Amino acid sequence: MDTEYLKEYLKRKGATLVGVGDVTQALSRELIHLTKGISLAMNRGLTRDTNQLLAGLQKLTQEWLKKQGYRSFSIPPDSDRWKDKLITRLYPLVSHKTAATCSGLGWIGKNGLIINEFYGSKLSWSTVLTDAPLTIDRPITESQCGDCDLCVKHCPSGAVTGSNWSRRDPLQEIVRYERCRSLKGKRRHFSEKPNCGLCITICPYSRNGLSHPTGNRKSEQEILQKS
Repeated sequence: MDTEYLKEYLKRKGATLVGVGDVTQALSRELIHLTKGISLAMNRGLTRDTNQLLAGLQKLTQEWLKKQGYRSFSIPPDSDRWKDKLITRLYPLVSHKTAATCSGLGWIGKNGLIINEFYGSKLSWSTVLTDAPLTIDRPITESQCGDCDLCVKHCPSGAVTGSNWSRRDPLQEIVRYERCRSLKGKRRHFSEKPNCGLCITICPYSRNGLSHPTGNRKSEQEILQKS
């Protein structure tokens, strides 16, 4: 099956990154037949428009797979703007982080987010599961954050523990999410954002990597002055 054709097709349609991984170990009994995870990323902030674009890429992916005679299932883009809606019940089935790391597109950083070596944590993600015999990419199984602890030191809620992610220890606490949510609840100007975002912008991979099309790189000092 022409996996590279599918990747290039989706990139022409707007995807920034496309990877394929074996997600068998992360699947529930209901989805165990869909062992390949297609990870889709866009170099855009997490907004309603981005969610719609990612959903469009998922639809194109599923249409292509159906024409080839294979089954598929989409896990929608993450967004707390859909909080309490039926669609959010699909999120726990397979994590976008799992699909991305299994596809070799990034690792889970100390900030609890997917970090890509070129784009940092600035990407938005979605996933399509399939039973198609696609060629899988080499997975990333260990953090590449090393000794960097900028997100730990500058997290305003003290939510980032400083632990390095490893697929060998999936239950390790990397972020204390209740602290992150608590901070958001106390600050009104976070109401339309998924989080404060400082752990994204302070990350060297995000600051030194490829910027959003409409954004500019910022220095650490500029970021901290605005936080």
